[in-house]
Amino acid sequence: MFFRTDPHAADGVLRRLVDEPAGVADADRAHVAGCGDCLQRLSAVRADATLAADALSTTTTPDVDLAWRRLSAAATATATTAPARATAPARGRRWRTALRSPVIAGLGVAVVLGGAGAAAAGDWLQVFRTEEVAPIAVSTADLVSLPDLSGYGDLTVVAAPDPQEFADAAAAERVAGVSAPEVGQLPAGVTGAPTYLASEQVVADFTFSEAKAAQAAAAAGETLPPAPAGLDGATFRLAAGPGLAEVWRSSSGVPALLVARVTAPTAYSSGVPFETARDYILSLPGVPDQLAAQLGAFTGDGTLPLPVPAELATTDTAEVDGHDATVLASRDGTMTGVVWVEDGVVSAVAGSLTEDEVLDVARGLG
Repeated sequence: MFFRTDPHAADGVLRRLVDEPAGVADADRAHVAGCGDCLQRLSAVRADATLAADALSTTTTPDVDLAWRRLSAAATATATTAPARATAPARGRRWRTALRSPVIAGLGVAVVLGGAGAAAAGDWLQVFRTEEVAPIAVSTADLVSLPDLSGYGDLTVVAAPDPQEFADAAAAERVAGVSAPEVGQLPAGVTGAPTYLASEQVVADFTFSEAKAAQAAAAAGETLPPAPAGLDGATFRLAAGPGLAEVWRSSSGVPALLVARVTAPTAYSSGVPFETARDYILSLPGVPDQLAAQLGAFTGDGTLPLPVPAELATTDTAEVDGHDATVLASRDGTMTGVVWVEDGVVSAVAGSLTEDEVLDVARGLG
């Protein structure tokens, strides 16, 4: 019988962190997050995965997922605009798996902690509504080390995304319920008519279980902090969309230009106040101190924190039609995008373009 003596993560574990992070044990995730050698190998695995996706992409289907991965900052938009490639059951499984990944879990934490709303909706207390987006610099190690929140309770997908492709704007608008952006002038090199993608609203509920959370923490060698009164059994609901995107594809299949509008994310709780959820979630084992400090600074002003891996992308600020906007650019120079919020709608422009080009498109939208 042979035993593994190499203290580092196996190649298969690193690949699974890219393809199916929910299937990686917390102990392995914690090791990778704190090991420089494993993080370097993880970056190489991600690069190989991207190259493989490039090789397999076709000119018939715009690979929106790949484009947003390179942009590193539009997970929500990806979920509501990616083209359908499988039957409904497979699509549902993929969305459920995505919700369990550390990256999406991190974005979910950011949304739930992003701010406090004013009114109750039925039996739900609104704890977040998006009025603007603000980037938060994080490291790849931060994202890898985030706890898998699916082990801390029960996740239910109330309404899974069902993205559909259309040849004309009117049909897409009927599904999305938002108007298709009108691009004033296409950037140089972007030609032809766009493909329209639309999806209905995405809704997911997470019910916290103190017993499950204690088991998950113990399995990772950690001790769960005592839960405040009322949190055990409390449910949080995250809703985003519906949304619509226009995609002009390039010869490689990666969008030369993508323009999207998505009804802004909102979050509700079954009664737990914003401050209670914020302070407890940020105290969970595995939440990096620096990330917790940044998220703890958000105090209910409607700002959606947008975690951006500093090794993969840079951020800047700009103005679009009187609204604060966040500009993101991949460090390899392949993708640039701008995101802003107006009247409860998140808009984004991205593509294989320069910052000036994406801002010109954004400011010229009708």
